Amino acid sequence: MEDLDATDLKILQMLQADARLTHKQLAAALDLTITPVFERVKKLERRGFIRGYVALLEPQKVGKGLIVFLTIRLTQHKSEVLQSLREEVMRLPEVMECYHIAGEEDYLLKVMVRDIAAYEQFLTNKLTKIAHISHVKSSFVMSVVKHTTAFTFSSENFKS
Repeated sequence: MEDLDATDLKILQMLQADARLTHKQLAAALDLTITPVFERVKKLERRGFIRGYVALLEPQKVGKGLIVFLTIRLTQHKSEVLQSLREEVMRLPEVMECYHIAGEEDYLLKVMVRDIAAYEQFLTNKLTKIAHISHVKSSFVMSVVKHTTAFTFSSENFKS
């Protein structure tokens, strides 16, 4: 895994669990001094292993209680159509994630809105106005069984 050692992976795991950990706290947990931990974290950031730090919000408390996964099928697959769809989707704040997928459907979107009425407004006033969409299929989340943003690492990830 791009020459990461066990300490690097432990730092990544710890920061995924709590990105507010200080270099001092990381150093204490890893039995290192602050300077090498600081240098390792900066190196992980520079090399793109750490893309950023975020606060994870509670969807219900910020008015985003309904999660909808939807698939989109396009009428055409020309590069300009694909690019146009991507640009339009990027402008939709309700879309939390968008994946170009292989198979019968072309895109998979994760949409989060207040409720079913808000989703209907999103679908009617925004999504269906995007050119070259021939089919949309919606699946509503009844309950979240597992949701994580953290990657796990097993022993084979560690260099000897």
